[in-house]
Amino acid sequence: MPIDATLPYDETNVFARILRGEIPARRVYEDEHALAFHDLNPQAPVHILVIPKGAYVSWDDFSERAPDAEIAGFVRAIGHVARAQGLVAPGYRLLANAGMNSGQEVPHLHIHLFGGCPLGPMLAR
Repeated sequence: MPIDATLPYDETNVFARILRGEIPARRVYEDEHALAFHDLNPQAPVHILVIPKGAYVSWDDFSERAPDAEIAGFVRAIGHVARAQGLVAPGYRLLANAGMNSGQEVPHLHIHLFGGCPLGPMLAR
């Protein structure tokens, strides 16, 4: 069910529970600002979710409230994961859904990192 990205942060969301260690995840990267793990329902040969460790609902929420060091650390974590997965030369896609019209399902900012094959056009035509 898509969520309204303007709602308050829900501490019971699945990503908050992963961060607290209540739900397992196949982790590929972690530092003080971010956690990256394989998506349970991959849409490409490589499909990794990168989430900030702070309680942010959407990119808008994150960009407004997160300290500069956290924003920089999160962006660097995404780049690190892309490089570590060997996706830079062949190319990859980043996707962040925000709010109901985008189909955001988990009320915690997350970036989908897709790669490992030609991904086709951005949106169905």
